[in-house]
Amino acid sequence: MNLIEVNNPSLAKDFILVNVIINKNDPNYIRPLDKDINEVFDKEKNKTFRSGEAIRWILKDERGNLIGRIAAFVNKKYKSKGDDGPVGGIGFFDCINDQQAANLLFDTAKEWLTQKGMTAMDGPINFGERDTWWGLVVEGFEPPLYRMNYNPPYYKTLLENYGFQPFFNQICFGLNVGSRIQEKFYERHAALSKDPDYSSDNIKTNNLSKYVRDFTIVYNKAWAGHGGLKQLDERTALKMFQSMKAVMDERVNWIIYYKNEPIGIWVNLPDLNQWFKYLNGKFGLIDKLKFLFYKKTRSCDKFVGLVFGIVPEFQGKGVDAYMIIEGCRLIQNLKIENGQYFLGKPIYEKFEMQWIGEFNPKMINVAEALGTHRSRLLTTYRYLFDREKEFKKHPVLN
Repeated sequence: MNLIEVNNPSLAKDFILVNVIINKNDPNYIRPLDKDINEVFDKEKNKTFRSGEAIRWILKDERGNLIGRIAAFVNKKYKSKGDDGPVGGIGFFDCINDQQAANLLFDTAKEWLTQKGMTAMDGPINFGERDTWWGLVVEGFEPPLYRMNYNPPYYKTLLENYGFQPFFNQICFGLNVGSRIQEKFYERHAALSKDPDYSSDNIKTNNLSKYVRDFTIVYNKAWAGHGGLKQLDERTALKMFQSMKAVMDERVNWIIYYKNEPIGIWVNLPDLNQWFKYLNGKFGLIDKLKFLFYKKTRSCDKFVGLVFGIVPEFQGKGVDAYMIIEGCRLIQNLKIENGQYFLGKPIYEKFEMQWIGEFNPKMINVAEALGTHRSRLLTTYRYLFDREKEFKKHPVLN
């Protein structure tokens, strides 16, 4: 076997092709956009390089066929829970079903991370934000959501045979949009609706600056400082929403207010991979036109939850139920007459939440209370370089 460090554009193309070759016979596989993978390793586009570094390799067999790949990362800002010392990461792992080949890839990453002073490695993770390319699919091998990992089932065996252990599980939740949710949500909504200080609004793309301000206020109160997340500034948030503007559906994005101050946010997108799957990983000018054509002519039956949160002082007061039912007015064409709630024809058939860590039982309870089912399970693994050290899972959040 021949292990090669990726250090030129030709090898970067091979790095992407490994993933395509490994999954080519799987009908559920959707090829990621090449640009999304390349940007992870682009120092001009990935700000994580300011606090870390990344390296990647491809693996070929004796005949020159591509049979594997892996990337390794170190990031000073990677806040790893536990007392395992500085933890590095591996990601973008792909391999044929051969333990020897997988071990060579893992050993190579481990050696590089050891040289960088790491004492453990997590994987598969992203060199960047946790909402993309994070975790190994172990249950629910359905078509992946946009920028979500997808892999053959045997990867679990390859990692665990090497010595990786589950650090935490990542649970995705699905819901049939046409179904009535639990009655307590309607009851809580009815109670808060009597208070004129509560109001709601769906995010309008023609006035993004206003809604971005409100989004940023809620985000910083609900998440900043929690789990290592930093304050979000309005300029960064505006860029994020502007990048989503062309694919946003105003009907599925909501902000809740109390006395005209924002207290809750619920941000969703259509399942973009239902259109990206036709582009074979490409996103040049012609491909963008194709995307717009498919978006206009091919329906999307699922929307995907990205962000859901309530500011701390309003948590536990039924505001989450109020926000969900307000959203259902458009999402389910919900009608309210004389205190009764009547479902109409939904604008999507299915809803899926991005993963929630099993270490966050409060959010899991919120998700399950909606009447959801567990649609897929991903796992973040950890490998301790000191094989005699006691392994501990990610601590549960209070």
